[in-house]
Amino acid sequence: MRASRLISLLLVLQARGRMTAAELSEELEVSVRTVYRDVEALSSAGVPVYADRGPAGGYRLLDGYRTRLNGLTAEEASSLFLAGLPGPAAELGLAEVAAAAELKLLAALPPEPRSQASRMRERFLLDVPGWYRDADDAPHLGQVADAVWEGRRLRMVYRRWGPAEVVREVRPYGLVLKGGSWYMVAAPEESAARTYRVSRIVSLEVLPERFARPEGFDLGEFWQTYTAEFRERMYTAEATVRLAPGMEGLLSHTLGARPVDAALAEAGPPGEDGWTVLRLPVESVRHACWQLLRLGANLEVLGPPELREMMAGTVTRLAAMYGDTAGRDDPGGVIRSAPR
Repeated sequence: MRASRLISLLLVLQARGRMTAAELSEELEVSVRTVYRDVEALSSAGVPVYADRGPAGGYRLLDGYRTRLNGLTAEEASSLFLAGLPGPAAELGLAEVAAAAELKLLAALPPEPRSQASRMRERFLLDVPGWYRDADDAPHLGQVADAVWEGRRLRMVYRRWGPAEVVREVRPYGLVLKGGSWYMVAAPEESAARTYRVSRIVSLEVLPERFARPEGFDLGEFWQTYTAEFRERMYTAEATVRLAPGMEGLLSHTLGARPVDAALAEAGPPGEDGWTVLRLPVESVRHACWQLLRLGANLEVLGPPELREMMAGTVTRLAAMYGDTAGRDDPGGVIRSAPR
């Protein structure tokens, strides 16, 4: 255990350069006292670890020192091929580079890790976009990626929700691929970082001016916080419904597993007819109406009243549209009424 930790400390210093004891403690998930002991153990073993004093100090390796303790295990090598994502690499203009790196990695591995890595590539595939949709068409993605990498400002015409277009000058900090859609994390002048969907960029100009990336900005941490806050902002209303037995899966597919699982966990036992009363978070009354209509007569809205009225009005118009066929038996055999 300690030997593995010492190797990790050595590799972190080799990759990151100077780091304080507190930073090493956070990175390795150990106490600062443990870092002190491990650094002393490395020094005693002849590894040239030096401590720089002062506010900008920290631990570092002697300039030019490189350890050879960086061999990959079979499992570590195999896991790298799950990160190969040929589609996103091609979108970023890195398809040939990624393919060359993969070949070099395979050639450099010993026989056993090489064999296991090849099996991993043959047996597992990551397909990023979700079902029923293709990846976004983002023609400016390459330019955005270059600006992110080089730290250059961007001036863009951006299409917000609806027909409105705005001009924005931003400092791009990073790119995130989420469900087949690329998002740029960037900060307008004198503003905090926010997200922009790359496919909504109408036109783009990469400016010659460079910008200083904020010290300590963590793209992964920003995205995790953003998605959590987005989920909280998304649900602005609540609907109370009665759900027919066996319809939990369809409801989860319609509204998402997270809110439905939470509602099922808080629900009481089903009634004598097997139906369950649920309180569901929804984005809005109108949005909930067209979502919940997908369950047909297998779900009854109890409240709020405006949602129930909207559902009833929609069903009435559908009955009028389909005329006398609305009352015929359903050949699919699904539940057609909500017993009370």
